[in-house]
Amino acid sequence: MYDVFGLGNALVDTEVEIDDGFLRTHDIAKGHMTLVDADEMHSLANAVEELPKKRASGGSAANTIYAVQGFGLQACYTCKLSHDPTGDFFVTDITASGVQINSNAQHEGSRSGRCLVLITPDAQRTMMTDLGISVELGVDQVHDEALKNSRYYYVEGYMSASASATEAAVHCREVCEANGVSVAVSLSDPSMVEFCRPTLEAMLGNGVNQLFCNEEEALSWAGTDRLDVAIAELKDIAPEVYLTLGAQGSLAISRDGRHEAPGVKVQAIDTTGAGDIYAGAVLAARCRDASPIDAARFANRCAAELVTRYGARLDNVNDYETLVRETA
Repeated sequence: MYDVFGLGNALVDTEVEIDDGFLRTHDIAKGHMTLVDADEMHSLANAVEELPKKRASGGSAANTIYAVQGFGLQACYTCKLSHDPTGDFFVTDITASGVQINSNAQHEGSRSGRCLVLITPDAQRTMMTDLGISVELGVDQVHDEALKNSRYYYVEGYMSASASATEAAVHCREVCEANGVSVAVSLSDPSMVEFCRPTLEAMLGNGVNQLFCNEEEALSWAGTDRLDVAIAELKDIAPEVYLTLGAQGSLAISRDGRHEAPGVKVQAIDTTGAGDIYAGAVLAARCRDASPIDAARFANRCAAELVTRYGARLDNVNDYETLVRETA
């Protein structure tokens, strides 16, 4: 039924360009994701009210699933939203791409999740996130039959910040293990590794099929400053590991060994969503039987294209199809 079944937060991203002084003034950790409450989000939104903004449906796994659909595969997404203007915007925006979302996604009460993406001149993105009702995502939102009839299940590490979302993620992994569905997990952010290690470990169980992370997350997970040590530990979690290295490219680590996929030289202006499209490109390529290293090369090309633009996604779903044709 589906090539990739996604589970993750449903957020409406608002992207705005700021300078480093703004981060210092508001005591914000640069380059990371920080959870905030409704009052903090309201305060930050007021602080950038006069600046130009770009809005899109988002959330890390949502961006990955959008990319999978854009690359010509069939994807669905399980999330939780409120019946409010923010939630309505998310549903309209993501389903326009062809992605199917769970029929019980929207609920009365609370508020839909939002993410303020602060972009500095060095292209770093800093995310301030109010999860809203998304923090209540749980097993009840999961359609087991759709999951059983998927080739891959993909979940973002951000689920580890919520007890009910972690329970849903573990449930999905167990359904996959019982039905031969491949499990792919992203560590998502160093803050999840640092503060949510026990729930991340629950999501990973006794191991998964694919693991996505960047260098900082890998080193943090292994508690080391040596990448080779971190890789050895990650290989115990998944037989297929994709480790992104920013402009240097990425590593594809599998039973065939460790292979380097060089980065594509571009002028980056916004790194928001680079890891998300990378994961989507790898999943799409692997669904089409590409080798891990070829999947990583394709994913590098896609991430390089994304960072030359503002926003966590390419401008149009057709732009993803163009990348597939150009790299065929």
